[in-house]
Amino acid sequence: MSLKKRLKIIFTISNKELIDYVRDWRTLLAVVLVPLLMFPTIFFVLPIVMQSELDERQSLNLEVLIETNQNSSEFEFLTLEFSDNLLNYSIIDLNTDVEFNDTSIIMKDIKNSKISSVLRLSYDSNSSIWNYYIIYDSTQESSGEAYLRISTALSKWEDNLTSERINDAGLNEEAILNPLQPEESIQGDIATAAEQAGFVFSFIIPLFVSIWTATSGVQPSIDITAGERERGTLESLLCAPCSRLELLLGKWLAVTCIVAVSIILQLAGLVFAISFIMSGNLLQPPELSLFSILLFLLAVSVFGIMVVALEMALAMRSRSVKEAGSILGPMMLFFFLPAIFAQFINLESIELFWFAVPAVNVLLAMRELLQNEIYLIHVFIWVFSSLIYAAAASWYASRQFLREDLVESLS
Repeated sequence: MSLKKRLKIIFTISNKELIDYVRDWRTLLAVVLVPLLMFPTIFFVLPIVMQSELDERQSLNLEVLIETNQNSSEFEFLTLEFSDNLLNYSIIDLNTDVEFNDTSIIMKDIKNSKISSVLRLSYDSNSSIWNYYIIYDSTQESSGEAYLRISTALSKWEDNLTSERINDAGLNEEAILNPLQPEESIQGDIATAAEQAGFVFSFIIPLFVSIWTATSGVQPSIDITAGERERGTLESLLCAPCSRLELLLGKWLAVTCIVAVSIILQLAGLVFAISFIMSGNLLQPPELSLFSILLFLLAVSVFGIMVVALEMALAMRSRSVKEAGSILGPMMLFFFLPAIFAQFINLESIELFWFAVPAVNVLLAMRELLQNEIYLIHVFIWVFSSLIYAAAASWYASRQFLREDLVESLS
């Protein structure tokens, strides 16, 4: 059979699988809208919700208690800050019979939400130092918010006390507190905007390419292998005038197309969201050479070949969709862990063996290429090792499609 005819059979099988998979509107929703809108939704909606919750907490009037051995006139600045920050305070004398760090007496009041927090203040006249202790419950939102407001007020009070004491001593406050100051009119960072963008994307894009490649390929891999086996349609497909290798390539091509579309749409949404969040405008894209772009596409391609082939092989070994899901679900850790691990490897002093480690090598290659850094020894190692892993995964998948028990009944 000629190569042209074989390719025609492969593309026919691929078209058939794609049509079967995307004819359901819910599938289109998962493949197109979810990847495209996921990150803009996370980056835009989540901050709005978080800001709304923060505003709600900051608008609360909270009851706090100040225990001190000094007259309130000594810390008038602090009480004014409390009032400005919606802290309704009561002042009581600090019991000298109680240890300064003993919280047993007022713990019940905080737990019962009678008060949100307690500030204990004592003044040491010998050292002219104010000692303080904040008592709060970190498991209660109101108490935690009171702690933050009290801490902010204490910080401002400390700055005020420092300024007063320096001025009373006749010293220059700026020279004492800020003896070193940056020259803001001079740009110290020599990295261009494009280089900065490449650095940012080098940490984000490889991570999500890895995770999304693995996750987006699971469902179609199961559907066109274990799903057909469970539905009983695999037998008729095996009777078609095509070899099992052609059947494998057609199904693999269909899954690869689905994964590629999902990755492209997800990256588009991710880049847009990051660009908008970082600058309010579209971030300047990294300046990549044509060679870097081609190598990056090669890295994504060999990684996709390996992932899809491995997922299809494991799914084909399963006799039902449920069994395939129970196998492929935990296998996602095989891609998640290297994806996270690769983010912490320092590229500036990296050992060569990292570019031969499965999955990690491709992710490190993507990081380098997005920063427009090309080292031929690195390229040779990760290309050679990745092709070997992809070939091994493809061979393993082909072995599963040649098994004689492929059409065994589920019973």
